[in-house]
Amino acid sequence: MAENRSPHILSTSANLLGICFIVLTSLKKLALTDGSLIDEFAVAAVMFFMTSCILSFISMRRQRMTSLRLEKAADFIFLSGLLVLFIATILIAFNLIK
Repeated sequence: MAENRSPHILSTSANLLGICFIVLTSLKKLALTDGSLIDEFAVAAVMFFMTSCILSFISMRRQRMTSLRLEKAADFIFLSGLLVLFIATILIAFNLIK
């Protein structure tokens, strides 16, 4: 594992975090949160992407062994956030949640 993925994880997580914040703000502003699971999915994704951002940032500042463990954790958490967004998108596409 010679390449350093932390900067890529950090930038992508930060971008997706911003998108999740836009979704949450839009839902709250348009008062679409009543009886909806979309905001819960967005909050879960925010938590995953924020954790991934923090871990990847710390990973870039640590020694090599600690850095690798933090990078792997950030990578796994980032993938979990992507999975949450994917599931939410599929549920919305098939009109299972509104």
